[in-house]
Amino acid sequence: MLSMYFSSAGPNTEQNGAAVKRRCFRAPAVTLGVMYLLMLAGIYVRYISVTLEKDQLQNKYDKLSNNYTQLQETASGKRCPDGWKRFGCSCYFRPNEKRTWYESRTDCWNKGADLVVINNKDENKFVSELNNMNGESWIGLQTESTGRNRYEWKWVDGSPLTETFRAAGQPAATWDWYAAFSNQQGQWRQRNSGYKHYICEK
Repeated sequence: MLSMYFSSAGPNTEQNGAAVKRRCFRAPAVTLGVMYLLMLAGIYVRYISVTLEKDQLQNKYDKLSNNYTQLQETASGKRCPDGWKRFGCSCYFRPNEKRTWYESRTDCWNKGADLVVINNKDENKFVSELNNMNGESWIGLQTESTGRNRYEWKWVDGSPLTETFRAAGQPAATWDWYAAFSNQQGQWRQRNSGYKHYICEK
């Protein structure tokens, strides 16, 4: 009887054990599957987030690029009045008449400009070419008193003199008021009186 019981119970017991084992393995598999799906979802959400950020940055870049292009076009498209010549972002005018330095500056003011301020070698070359064969022109450089009969060179816009194209023999410092003028070779000389052509810039 016992042998019959064990012999008949054996297969059911084995089947039950196998089912339990399958259930035991199925739970981790389901958990791993869920974790995998969650990881995929997380990666997908992150991808969408990065894509949106990239699009936003691209839009901002495009706007900045368009603004920069418009500014460049505005600067390069600046029109100079009749008789004025363009160099860089400024317009220049050299009247035919001769005046004192102060009279020249006043006339430039009346034209909505000031005497030219020369910032570099290329601009100095351009100014010298405006003189052509007609000699010399006042520029916007003068000395200003610093006290104790001492004078320093300054441009009409208030900036100090940093680069100079002074002709040989011209002093760096002075003890009186002087104004500078440029000749057709681009050399700067100084005088405290007299009448010359002049160059306005705006």
